[in-house]
This record gives sequence, structure tokens and C-alpha cells, in this order.
Amino acid sequence: MKVHDFRELEVYKKAFDLQQKIFELSKTFPREEQYSLTDQIRRSSRSIGANLAEAWKKRKYPAHFVSKLTDSDCEQAETVHWLNTAFACGYITKDIYGEFVLNCERIGRMIGVMIRDVDKWCV
Repeated sequence: MKVHDFRELEVYKKAFDLQQKIFELSKTFPREEQYSLTDQIRRSSRSIGANLAEAWKKRKYPAHFVSKLTDSDCEQAETVHWLNTAFACGYITKDIYGEFVLNCERIGRMIGVMIRDVDKWCV
């Protein structure tokens, strides 16, 4: 199947789903975390998909495409950091932590495949 729009990418769908789940999860964080952990984890998780969308539009330029994909991968790693923090602070359970980190890692692997196969994606 030929992909015509970034919203058709499986990795984008997974990133968008992750950002929505993190938004719901972060509603349970303590109020005193609103301007630190809550804002940061929401921002980084939302940036995964945003950078994928930007990368898609930069497919004419392989170096720019890879750069935006790398930014997306960095945002998923940052999201893992904030999940580590939430877990260490006792805001999320081990099971929730494991599920969310696994989702981030899957997204990271998918981004890695896109970077590796850049010629397949660029026009």
C-alpha cells in the first residue's frame, strides 16, 4: 500500500495513540507536578508525532527527512525519561510503566527502520 499522508503511517498512528494515553495518564499526576513532569511528558510525547509529520513533508530532502525522524526518536527517548521519573516518584505502577515504555521502544524501532531505509521513503 502506498502511503499518501503522514496520518496513514503506522508509526504515526502509534505515536498519536501514545500521546493520547499519556495525556490521560498525566491527569492523575499530583498538582505540584503540573509545570514540570506533567507539561514535559505531554510535550515530548506530542512531539513524536509532530516531528513525524514534519519529516513526511521533507521527503524531497533525505538529510532533512532523517533529521526530523531523529528529532522524533529523541522525543520518544525523552518521553521514556519522563516515564522513568513518574515511576520513580510512585505516580504510575510498574505495569503501566512497562506498557508505556514498550510502546515508546516500538515507536523508536519503527523510526529506526525508516531512517535505515531512507531511500524507500524519500521522493
